[in-house]
Amino acid sequence: MTLEQYIEQTILPQYDTFDGGHRRDHAQMVIDESLRLAREHGADAQMAYAIAAYHDLGLRFNRETHHIRSGEILMADSQLRRWFTEEQLLTMRDAVEDHRASSKNPPRTIYGAIVAEADRQIDPTLVVQRTMAYSEKMYPDGDFDTLYRRTKQHLLDKYAEGGYMRLWLNSERNVRSLEALRAIIRDEKQLRTLCKEWFDEKK
Repeated sequence: MTLEQYIEQTILPQYDTFDGGHRRDHAQMVIDESLRLAREHGADAQMAYAIAAYHDLGLRFNRETHHIRSGEILMADSQLRRWFTEEQLLTMRDAVEDHRASSKNPPRTIYGAIVAEADRQIDPTLVVQRTMAYSEKMYPDGDFDTLYRRTKQHLLDKYAEGGYMRLWLNSERNVRSLEALRAIIRDEKQLRTLCKEWFDEKK
């Protein structure tokens, strides 16, 4: 069995039970972007691939410490020792721990920077939809205005100028997409329309 086969058969299916913003499609997008960034920065592709695959597994426990729990899951998986040394696994654990957007400290290695940058999937429409999906998870009985207020506040806190999200590699894609998202956040009518479209389709 190859690393890719193991992850596709055993790891990625675990994302199917997570909230709408962190399911298998999210993990796959982080994998794809991590591999692209690994090539661009001369990093080990297999390490970047596994880091991306494991980066959100800790969500099965909680959101607040999921990055730490994800690192624990990676280190506890004895199967990974078929493909990686202990030193590589420690670097991979650090990278998983360092991916969280709210982290105030820069990643400790290039691998942490890669997965953190890859996890910043700043497709403006997708970000709004994922935030609405998480708002609905937190407030399952909430009406549109409740979900919209929570979504708007989160977008302001995280993505607006002065928000807590950081781009550690400043990839061209993310820089361009972040500016487009900020333009939507500043445009109340456009933001509300995007949220309402998601809400109406979901309901």
